[in-house]
Amino acid sequence: MFYYIQSIGTREAFCDLQMTKADEKWMNLALEIADRGAGYVSPNPMVGCVIVSADGTKIGQGYHERYGQAHAEQNAVDSVTDRGRLEDATVYVTLEPCAHEGHTPPCCKMLGELPIRRVVVAMEDPTPKVAGRGISYLREQGISVDVGLLKEKARRQNEFFLHHQALNRPFVTLKIAQTLDGYIAAPDGKSEWISSLESRTMVHRWRSRYDAVMIGRNTALLDNPRLTVRHIEGRQPRRIVIDGPLDLPDELNLFTDQYEEKTIVLTHNEEKFRNEADPMLSLLQSDYFRGKTLLVDEKEGHTDLKQALQELGSLPVTSILVEGGQNLASALLRDRLVDKVEIFIAPKMLGGGTRSVMGIGIDHMEEVLELRETQWRQVGKDLLFSGYF
Repeated sequence: MFYYIQSIGTREAFCDLQMTKADEKWMNLALEIADRGAGYVSPNPMVGCVIVSADGTKIGQGYHERYGQAHAEQNAVDSVTDRGRLEDATVYVTLEPCAHEGHTPPCCKMLGELPIRRVVVAMEDPTPKVAGRGISYLREQGISVDVGLLKEKARRQNEFFLHHQALNRPFVTLKIAQTLDGYIAAPDGKSEWISSLESRTMVHRWRSRYDAVMIGRNTALLDNPRLTVRHIEGRQPRRIVIDGPLDLPDELNLFTDQYEEKTIVLTHNEEKFRNEADPMLSLLQSDYFRGKTLLVDEKEGHTDLKQALQELGSLPVTSILVEGGQNLASALLRDRLVDKVEIFIAPKMLGGGTRSVMGIGIDHMEEVLELRETQWRQVGKDLLFSGYF
């Protein structure tokens, strides 16, 4: 028996319902296949769907594969070869079926026209266009709907989407690779390679899942990074570089490689921006971003990071992996704009150089930033610490 939340109108109540091991098995499968859409469906959420016949046999499955394409429910129904087996079937879906017309028709209406008996939903969709309407519609069609099975797992899977929906700014993860004694670069400025190949491969996998990777101007100048996905197959992220003075060299990889159209520059230099920036000033073209410069306010001599994130969230960019140096990492922490940290600690010592973080506005122990839901794991020879603020 599982205890879970069942939605009733706009209220939620804990319900003691008979949920079988089979229910958990099929929902776990739906969550597993939903993950295949990571990076490709943003700004939409990842969704997986599994259809099980009345005799307990899986007869269909699908997931939301690409933004603007068919949703998980439609793909799952399309995969059913014998439509007669939909009679009294159960549909497991990781997010409430949509109830509005967008790039695709409403999934709740499509499901409501099938001879299914039951729908099990991991969690409600919080977007205003849905927010319980899909569940209500299915119940109005006489279909039993249970909500809340593996809800927390579903919420964690779509933490980027949910965070953006709630705050209209990207979910920000700060990635740091440092030595055992807390340095990210040697005294001569070199940082390649502190972390192991296994750790760097993991970062490339993260890049494929986040909407964008962000660095500051010092990292752009010192390392001339590409910020692309190379060690694995995956979608290429947008690249965001903070260049307050707006004077980075045009020959940097970010501005000259095959993905230059994915680069967005953030600056507070209004005079230079007005003189040199693209007069169209349009960041959004079709379904992807062209390489552009975005002007934000200046704050204490630096680019206003809070405003920058709000502007990026409006594009929308739903998630950012920050791979900058000490200045950017410290500034984001100082402004309390980091949602999660991923810190690789290599079994190496430098004894000097550049610290990972300095000066984040804390003077007393009672002000310390404490992380929750922390985890330690080994990646190659490194230790990876993960935690949320």
